[in-house]
Amino acid sequence: MKNRFFLLLLTVLFTNVLSAQELDNPKETKKLHQNSTEQKSEINQIDSLMTKSYERGLFNGNILISKNNKIIYQKSFGFTDETRQTALTDKSIFNIGSIAKEFNAVAIMILVERGLLNLDDPISKFNLELPKWAEKVTIRHLINYASGIPPIESGLNPVSDADAWKILRSIDNLLFEPGTSYKYDNGNVFLQRRIIEKVTGMSFQQFVIKNIVKPLKMTNSVFDPKLGYKNRTSCYDMDNVRCPEMNFISGWLWVDINNLYKWIEALNYNRLISKESFQTLLNNPYAKDEGGSLGRYFEKEELQRHNGVSYKFESIFLNDFKNNITIILVSNNLNRVWDLGHIIHNLMLGKDYEIPKKSVYQAIRKESFTDINKAVETYYLLKENSKNEYSFEKPGELNKLGYELLRGGKNNESIEIFKLATKEFPKDANLFDSLGEAYFINKQYDLALDSYNKAISFGGTNGNAEKMIEKIGKEIGK
Repeated sequence: MKNRFFLLLLTVLFTNVLSAQELDNPKETKKLHQNSTEQKSEINQIDSLMTKSYERGLFNGNILISKNNKIIYQKSFGFTDETRQTALTDKSIFNIGSIAKEFNAVAIMILVERGLLNLDDPISKFNLELPKWAEKVTIRHLINYASGIPPIESGLNPVSDADAWKILRSIDNLLFEPGTSYKYDNGNVFLQRRIIEKVTGMSFQQFVIKNIVKPLKMTNSVFDPKLGYKNRTSCYDMDNVRCPEMNFISGWLWVDINNLYKWIEALNYNRLISKESFQTLLNNPYAKDEGGSLGRYFEKEELQRHNGVSYKFESIFLNDFKNNITIILVSNNLNRVWDLGHIIHNLMLGKDYEIPKKSVYQAIRKESFTDINKAVETYYLLKENSKNEYSFEKPGELNKLGYELLRGGKNNESIEIFKLATKEFPKDANLFDSLGEAYFINKQYDLALDSYNKAISFGGTNGNAEKMIEKIGKEIGK
């Protein structure tokens, strides 16, 4: 009984102390309550946005958001593969596409800081048995995609490191003088990884595991995992068809979303490389508006953005240094991660935002491959009856579909979709450029010329339409 009385007395005294503190500083107390209420409202808005996006078939994946170094929202939506039997969790590991290229770039800077190489070393120094152009390509060029090395994927599609070596060693000429332009390509990435191996005497994977994965305790990360590996996801499309397994150059680290967050935080707080090295990777001196090894850096906004795509895997993170916000989305269903990342960022900055609508691209995609006239009819029926539910205001929806049909060998169907697009957006230069390309591939040169000229009249497409008109002239003159 005495003990119970003593506990009651302590509770009363503690409550009185809190009350006294609140009386001493009522403004501070009110501010704390207000901040707490605002954050709850923000989290509720984010959750509503993500739930609606999942329900509308716009997101299947994991999301993590931190603010002021604290995770404020984390959730999984959807399934690990096309069977839709196993739910995603925060332990699910994803192929993060180009974001994984950050690991070789940071590994390079670790070696620079250890005095084992210099960014201005020519790559010929490392005896890689490359042609003479290796004497003028430096490591700095490689990490900024300014080497001029032609794309190793162009028509050759290397399925192994051996294939990549053959391609690189057979290249006679560079696309441009190193340091004078920009070309985003995996040949630059491949050579970074091989240089790391030359310098360290270890495989690229071994070096990253020893110097990055283990120190950061990224315990749920693995290089190039095979099908069936624990927690591994598979990508699939909106028809629930699994993607083919990737056969490409080696060295792609798959991670779960918590490990990706650890990685971003480690770079933000210089746990692996110095602030100066981090800035070197963030700022591309050769192509400021294109970005480099760590994605795109918007200096004015103090914002880093990096996204990666591999088959139907798609990931993005926004790293807002000014407002101490990190937004990460990883998906295995090629969803709207780009849009959602920016929408969430706007929401958190107090800007206007809209919950994404259902995709008209997804709604007519399957039909477009089997009956294009029916697909166009469906488009107009949806526009008439469900205009507020679907994204009819975005030209990219139809443009994306047109190119998918074109890649699938459905030339006539792609033309019909691009014609629909130009009818819906009659002053969009990019759409007329796309229609011109479809006509060109179909060898309908007069119609292609007409489309390219319209593209120019509506503002042009950075010189592409002019180049294609010149190309058509040569084809007609043969």
